[in-house]
Amino acid sequence: MSAAPEPPPAQWHRVLTLLADISLFIGTRDVWAKAATHRLPVAAVISVCYASILVCGVLALVVRRTRSLARVDLCVLLTGVTLAVCAWMTLHTGSDEALLTTQAAKELVAGHPVYGQPWPWLFGHSVALTPTVSGGYDLTYGYPPLEPLLTAPLLWLGHGAAPATAVSTGALVTGAVVLWRMLPVPWRPAATMVCLGFAMLPTYGRLGYPAILAMALLIPVVVRWPQIGAGGRLGAAGMTRAALLGAACAAQQLPWFLAPFLLAGIYAVRRGELGGRAAGLVVLRITGVAATVWLLINTYFIVSEPRAWLSGIALPLTQGAVLHGQGVLGISLYYTNGSDRLDWYSHASMLLAAGLLALFVLFVRRLGPAATVLPWCAFYLATRSQDGYYLMMTPLWLAAAVTASQTEFVRAWQPRPRLLSGPSPLSASLVPRQATFAPSRRPARPLAAPAESPSTSSTRTSGRHAESTHRTPLLHGQTLPAGALEREDPRRRPARIAVAVLLLAPALASAAVAATGTPPLRMRVAAVRHATPVTVSRLTLTVSNTGDTPLAPHFTLTMGQGMDPYWTIVRGPATLPAHATARYELRPPGGRFTIPRPSVRIRLRAFTGSPQTLSSTDIKQYVRRTG
Repeated sequence: MSAAPEPPPAQWHRVLTLLADISLFIGTRDVWAKAATHRLPVAAVISVCYASILVCGVLALVVRRTRSLARVDLCVLLTGVTLAVCAWMTLHTGSDEALLTTQAAKELVAGHPVYGQPWPWLFGHSVALTPTVSGGYDLTYGYPPLEPLLTAPLLWLGHGAAPATAVSTGALVTGAVVLWRMLPVPWRPAATMVCLGFAMLPTYGRLGYPAILAMALLIPVVVRWPQIGAGGRLGAAGMTRAALLGAACAAQQLPWFLAPFLLAGIYAVRRGELGGRAAGLVVLRITGVAATVWLLINTYFIVSEPRAWLSGIALPLTQGAVLHGQGVLGISLYYTNGSDRLDWYSHASMLLAAGLLALFVLFVRRLGPAATVLPWCAFYLATRSQDGYYLMMTPLWLAAAVTASQTEFVRAWQPRPRLLSGPSPLSASLVPRQATFAPSRRPARPLAAPAESPSTSSTRTSGRHAESTHRTPLLHGQTLPAGALEREDPRRRPARIAVAVLLLAPALASAAVAATGTPPLRMRVAAVRHATPVTVSRLTLTVSNTGDTPLAPHFTLTMGQGMDPYWTIVRGPATLPAHATARYELRPPGGRFTIPRPSVRIRLRAFTGSPQTLSSTDIKQYVRRTG
């Protein structure tokens, strides 16, 4: 008897493959153009990749078997990997973070201190500086040490940032391959698209961002994360994922915000399955393994330079960098003339992170699938809210969306005070309140397992788990259909909404306090000295402190988004007393400020560090020479 013919691929799978293929076009032309000028072999390989993209686009629409389409997906992945490597070979100058990482690796190899050491010579004409509100710049290494440890063996690659960019690009490629392999077959093109397409993450990899390494380490942790510790056992796979979580926290600070959500979600799922004590032991073992790995990676630095190490890994949280990003801070930075309450943006961010974690615990059955997205919402209210904090973690969003669906959280435990839930008529009639999650004394009658979707079939570990997802065992052999535990009294819905509002209100109120602050300094241009008709060599200001606190201002001129280096105060008091007025003479960095074209907005900004404030005013009409 002949075997049944293999069914054709689903149309959505074809479209997903095609989208992944199309995403590889973006940014490839720029890389090819640069390679064609000085790296002809690389340009030739990129041209072959163009042919591969075209052929894969045709095959994605015409192959007749699912297995054939899976091979096309593999070809698209290999093409994306090749393009990422070619782009790194052409463009690997890196960013300030890559230069700092490479220098940290050099100091480590030489046996010198890594943390708390300023390296101003790394920052030149094309390397960005991070100004602080206290008038200085962040010139030290401020990340956990895993990336310098991995960069040290690659210092032979050359000078500059090449070793650090090789680590981050290699981590991205490895993470893309791992995610592609761990996803169900029809969803694999999405891994190629998110990790290697759109010239999005490959660019950050070539810039040498440590967050890329952290993201790659988190991918195996996030895939099917609700299954970690199933049955009360971690096993080799669970231990490995806990170790990778610790390694990710030793690579960059962003995983610090994700870890509490994952641990809280694992506890809720395991408590619904095993009870509170067993769930607590599972989470304790995960935390112990992760903490052990984290400590092992940091041990040398803890012993050799403990105080500098602690200050260094906490630097992004304490450095007081100037406002930057696309979040709520833009109100004070672009739409008003500043605020005397910038600290409240940081308070708002921390309060939002705490509020979202509390909401996640209270409503984990609903919010569980969003565990990899919720932590980054807090950065929208922070003083540093650039898009990189969000998009560099988007592969984790995909991993959770495909492998941690809503059905994984049907039986998850969530605290339910009487105010929020009240008595459920269905559960009250079937189960004593104290025995809702008690195991059955008599096994429930087996049920036929329903057909599984591609997004959830890979998350089942055994027939027992598949059944328990759809039936909750009760006392005396009764079973409760899936979702029944969520049938709470609808009259309690306003109470649940009120709780959510109360948990988020402090963060929103803090952001409103920051955004509605007034600029404490009133600035007026008194005189402008032009070196040439299009350059300024001196700027004289009259500055009044309208507040009740003495302030030490630091001045700069900005055009559009971002911050330029501070101007030097030639004359004027370092600290302006409360309700006082003084005259300041400023010299631009480099001795001259080139006036931009007439359509560009020129803003004079004054930052102070204690308290953190910003005062701004438009001065385009003053610096332009009219005569």
